[in-house]
This record gives sequence, structure tokens and C-alpha cells, in this order.
Amino acid sequence: MIGIDRLLYIYDFIRPVLDIAILAFLIYKAYDFISRTNGVQLIKAIAIVAGAYAIAAFLKLNTILWLLNIIAPGIVIGLALVFQPEIRKLFLRIGQNNWFAFGNRSKHTYVDAVLIAADMLSKQKRGMLAVFMRHTKLDNIMQTGTILNADLSSSLLMTIFGKDTSLHDGACFIQGGKLIAAGCFLPTSENYSIKKTFGTRHRAALGLSEVSDAVVLVVSEETGALSLAYDSKLNYDLSLSEVRKVLENLLEITPEEKVLEDTVDEHQTFN
Repeated sequence: MIGIDRLLYIYDFIRPVLDIAILAFLIYKAYDFISRTNGVQLIKAIAIVAGAYAIAAFLKLNTILWLLNIIAPGIVIGLALVFQPEIRKLFLRIGQNNWFAFGNRSKHTYVDAVLIAADMLSKQKRGMLAVFMRHTKLDNIMQTGTILNADLSSSLLMTIFGKDTSLHDGACFIQGGKLIAAGCFLPTSENYSIKKTFGTRHRAALGLSEVSDAVVLVVSEETGALSLAYDSKLNYDLSLSEVRKVLENLLEITPEEKVLEDTVDEHQTFN
């Protein structure tokens, strides 16, 4: 049996490695998060100011050091204000994780109804915006549209998006085989690196993925391309099989559920 002294010795040996590994992981995740927002330019600005301070200290430029020391508190406060959207997104993402959920996978056989409608709309060059809700509550956004709480079906989605109804311009919210709401307005993305050719639907899909863990399916009205937005990223022009694969992964569809979905797909396609 390993004694306490031996365990303490082992811990003292691996502690520096563990310390560095955790720090490296936190730095990487912070950089990955900031790189997907407009905070990259601010990081460059911070690096320039820090570089100027280091040069002034090395060359002993006392006047510049005195000035930088005076304005340092203002810089910190200014950065906190400018970074406020990024800080808010960070805490939203932390709160989205369902840390204590075990073995509670819900059935997602309703995905096929959405894919059938998306495929038909894509061929007709009709736009579509479908939000698959996960853990984040989005009641405030759903209130911007019409609450339906209806059983989900491809025909219902075709009715909403296939014709110029009052709900076709907004997004529909899907959860648990239910069409919760339609005609909802999503927050647009703050990412300035997104292509200017992307329309309102794509920007809205990306915007929602930046503030929630929802997965958003987009059908382009101009090209008929299928896209998925999740985790602050927009994956453009995917095939139907690629969309299915990603949704099965993100919505945690089991192999048994997938077989049932394929059966439903075949039935609805040939009848």
C-alpha cells in the first residue's frame, strides 16, 4: 500500500506539469473563444500597449512609463467596457453546459421531418430557418414570434416556409418533436469576418449560435444551399447526409433512433 509520504512525493513531482497543462488549456480555450469574436483586434491593441510598456521599461524612458502608469487604470476599465459582449458570451457558454445530466438522452426522431422539408425547400429555392433547441432557454426570443406548440411534420414546415405566409420570414423553434414557435426574430451576428454575401438568415443563424447552444439549420433562398450554425460557427453548403450526420451527433441520436428515422424517411419519400 502506498503511504501518504509517497503520494505527496508523487504529487509534488507532477504538480508543475499539471499546473502548466491546465494553464495551457485555459489559454488555448480563451484564444479559441476570442478568435471567434471581434475581440481579436482588441487583443492586438493590448499587445501593442504591452509592447510599448516593455520597450519603455527596457530603455528606461521614465516619462513614457509615468504616463502609462497613470492611464493604466483607465485602460483596464475601458477594456472591461469594450469586452462586455465577449464577457457576456463567455458566461452564457459556461451556463449552457449541463454538468449534472447523465443518461437522459431524449429521442430526436423528429429530425427527419425537418430534413425532408429542408430538401424540398432547397429544390424550390425557398428559404428556411429551423432552430433545434438543446439546453439553453430561449423563451425571450420565441416570444418575438407566434407560439404554436404543434406536432412537428414536414407538411407543417412546408406550409410555413413553402408559401408567403406571415411566418415564413422568421425562424421556427423545434424541441421534443414539437414545433414550439414560428416567425421568430433571431439576434444577428456580431462577427465582422462573415462573408458579405451571406443574407439575413445566415447572419441570424450565426448570431443565435453565438449566444446559445442551439443548432440552426438554414436553407438559402438564393442558392438552395443547406447550412448549419452551432458553437459560433457557420458550416455552409452541406449535403443532406452531412447535415444528418452533424445533427445526429449534436442532438445525441442513438443508433436505434437512427434506424427508426431511416424507416420514417423511406416511408415519407415513397408515399
